[in-house]
Amino acid sequence: MGDHVFIIAEAGVNHNGDVETAKRLVDAAAEAGADAVKFQTFKAEKLVCRNAQKAAYQMVTTDQEETQFDMLKKLELTTEMHELLAAYCKQKNVMFLSTPFDTDSLRYLVKLGVGIVKLPSGEITNYPLLREAGKTQKRIILSTGMSTLEEVREAVKVLKDNGSEEVILLHCNTQYPTPYGDVNLRVMRTMQKELGLPVGYSDHTQGIEIPIAAAALGAVVIEKHFTLDKNMEGPDHRASLEPDELKRMVEGIRRVEQALGNGTKEASESEKGNISIVRKSIVAARAVKKGERLTEKNLTTKRPGTGLNPMRWNEVIGKAADRDYEADEMILI
Repeated sequence: MGDHVFIIAEAGVNHNGDVETAKRLVDAAAEAGADAVKFQTFKAEKLVCRNAQKAAYQMVTTDQEETQFDMLKKLELTTEMHELLAAYCKQKNVMFLSTPFDTDSLRYLVKLGVGIVKLPSGEITNYPLLREAGKTQKRIILSTGMSTLEEVREAVKVLKDNGSEEVILLHCNTQYPTPYGDVNLRVMRTMQKELGLPVGYSDHTQGIEIPIAAAALGAVVIEKHFTLDKNMEGPDHRASLEPDELKRMVEGIRRVEQALGNGTKEASESEKGNISIVRKSIVAARAVKKGERLTEKNLTTKRPGTGLNPMRWNEVIGKAADRDYEADEMILI
C-alpha cells in the first residue's frame, strides 16, 4: 500500500441477493477507480439468532416486522455467486474482497484466493474468528467500531499470537449514518501511536468529505459503502454513496495523497520560478554617492530577488558604498 491510499468500495449487501446487481456494483467500483470492491460472506444461521432484532437504522430502512435473521437470509451470496464475482472482479481489474462473519466463511474465502482478510467491527471480540484469521498469515484489515483501545489491543494480540505479521486498523463508527460529531478522526493517530500499526478509516457518514479528511490525516486504507441507487430496498442503501459520488470521493483522495508529498520543506518545482519574482533584494532607497555610509535611511528592500539577500542586511549597514548608486539600484557589496 505504501504511499498509495488503498480504497475499498464497500458493496456489502447492497446487491440485495442478486448477482447481476452485484456485478453492476463491481462495474461502478472499477469505473470510480477503487482498488477493491468488498462484499460480505455469511450464513444467517451462523451469524444471528433467529429472534434477534435489527439495529435501529435497519428498522427505518427495512420491514419493521422482519427479524434480523430474515433480513440477512435474503442477502446471502451463494458459493456460485462468490466464484462468479471473484472472476468478474479479476476481469475488471479490481480486487475482490469479502468480509467473513464466521470461521467457515473465512476458510472458504481463503480457499477462494482472497489476498486480504477484512474483519468487521462486530467481530473484534470474536476470539475464535480472530484466532483463525491469524492462522491464515494473510494481511489483516480490522475495523474497530464500538471498541475501546484496550479491546483493539487484545484483538491485535490474538491475531499476532496466531501468525499475523501485518495488521491494519480501521477507525470506524458503526452508526448508519454516523453523526459528524461522533466521527472522532483523531482516534486514527491515537491507535497508530499506542499500537504502532498502520491505520485507516471505514466511513459511514453521509457525503465524501470525511473520508477525504481521513486520507489527509494519513489513512492508508479508506473504506466506504456504495450503492447503485440510495432508494433501493435494503438496510444500507441510504447511508451509501451512489456511483458518481464514489468517483468524486476517489478523485478527492487521489488529489490529497498527491498533495501530502514527502514532508521535506523546500521550494517545489512548480514554484521555483517565483522565487526571484516575489522575494526582495537590498536596493538604494535614494541616490547614494561612492564612499557614502550605507544606513537604514538610504537602503531599502524591493523586488525582484535577484540581488543581495535582505537577510544580509546587517552585513551591509555601516559599510561605505563602493560606487555611486541610483534609487532602486541593487546594492552589490
